Amino acid sequence: MLHDMETPAPLAQLLQALDAGDVPAARAAAAALQRSGLHATQLAAEVLHELRQPLLGVKAYAQLLAEDGGSTGPLRLLMAQVERMEQIVSDFIRLASERPAPQQRLSLAAPIWAAAKLFSVNPDSARMSLEVEAPEDIFVQGNARLIEQLTLNLLNNARDAMSGRGRVKVVLTTVGSAPVLYVADWGPGIPDELREKIFEPYITASKRGTGLGLSVCRRIAQEHDARIDLAPHGALRDVPPPATVFRVLFPASEVAPGQRKRLLVVDDETIIRMVFRDLMGKECEVIEAASGEEALDLLRESPVDLIVTDKNLPGLSGLELAQQARRLSASSRVILMTGYPSLVTTQQALELGVVDYLLKPFDDIREVRALLRSTLSAPPPQPSAVAQVKRVDVLEDNPSTAAQIAEALELAGLEARVLPTSELIALEPPAGVVVSWDFAPAYGRKALELGKALAQGAPFVVLAEHLTMETALESLRAGAAACLPKLLSDTTALSRELTRAFKKGVP
Repeated sequence: MLHDMETPAPLAQLLQALDAGDVPAARAAAAALQRSGLHATQLAAEVLHELRQPLLGVKAYAQLLAEDGGSTGPLRLLMAQVERMEQIVSDFIRLASERPAPQQRLSLAAPIWAAAKLFSVNPDSARMSLEVEAPEDIFVQGNARLIEQLTLNLLNNARDAMSGRGRVKVVLTTVGSAPVLYVADWGPGIPDELREKIFEPYITASKRGTGLGLSVCRRIAQEHDARIDLAPHGALRDVPPPATVFRVLFPASEVAPGQRKRLLVVDDETIIRMVFRDLMGKECEVIEAASGEEALDLLRESPVDLIVTDKNLPGLSGLELAQQARRLSASSRVILMTGYPSLVTTQQALELGVVDYLLKPFDDIREVRALLRSTLSAPPPQPSAVAQVKRVDVLEDNPSTAAQIAEALELAGLEARVLPTSELIALEPPAGVVVSWDFAPAYGRKALELGKALAQGAPFVVLAEHLTMETALESLRAGAAACLPKLLSDTTALSRELTRAFKKGVP
């Protein structure tokens, strides 16, 4: 909360006056800030400027609320404006402390449309004609709240430049790989003597404006490594041309066209391939194949970063495709899809090193997109070095089962180190790890995490007393080399399965 923060006394008085809606007291506090120092003056002036619009909204809807006898619609808008006022104050407190705002990859369209909506509900904008062209496929690394404020300031600046009716246009596009935002108006234009210093505080050609909105825009642009300026004549091809066009040029995408990740989608259903193309086509290069054979031909021509394939394909199956892809490139990553899951095929997928096993129909396509993004962004797996040690760490707290596993490993020419507790001692990487799903000190997923950490990149095998789809899928997604039934009565058979998993060759 603002009152809990240590702020200069004049600024605290200003914020208290704003909270109380006392405009004369706020002006007096602003004057006190002006006497206390230039930096505080500019901050206070910017806060005041940005609060003018939401305070206007509060006043207007408070009047409507009184007329309507407390209608819930205007009340919701009233509260939204109050929340926005609080957010603006906190933003400028943050900017004053020079702490960067959190940023993430986002579509520029969302904050632009949000700003357009706020602009439209303001009564001062009732006589403005607003046009917005903002496609959703233009992304930046940024802070949505600040980009919304930048856009709203430019819209308010355009409105204040005009009297009576007017036209304002917002265009979001790209120049090369750089996103560009244009905000244009058909007002009187900016006098030549002001064009060079229009982004300085208190510089304005409007009788209504304070000359602070554009300085805030410049600060927000700088925080996004963007450049804001007046666009050259002809930047927008409207007839008649706009009098003023502000341009915000964001940094170009770091990923060149030739460096885009490549996703191969293999499915004999056209609609499934279309779903993946529309889902990921804006983020990576999506290549399509209707059969395993066609996919192999594409893989022989050039590698891809990720393969998503249906299990039941005509001809070459998805599992066979995964196997062939691994032969072409040991670092191939495959996600398997199926509408007919089974424990057997899950185990086969696990042994082939499949990344994940998606069940059709998808419960949530957004989760599928998140999986694809995380897999594509992860570094490709590196071929494991041939282990020089023979030690296999065994996480098993049942003595009889531990003895059976140790015997099976001995038949495979490996040495077991049984670890009955989760209090592990760090040693050199083992040749592999055998972890029990039912390991009491760390059951289920916790056991998988423990086994994976202990393996340090070596293969790890999961043994489950009751082998189910859940245990097999969880093991697959954790990166296990195999998930086997624990209670194998034949020690030789267990040795053979462990040998296959550790890729040591059958003795």
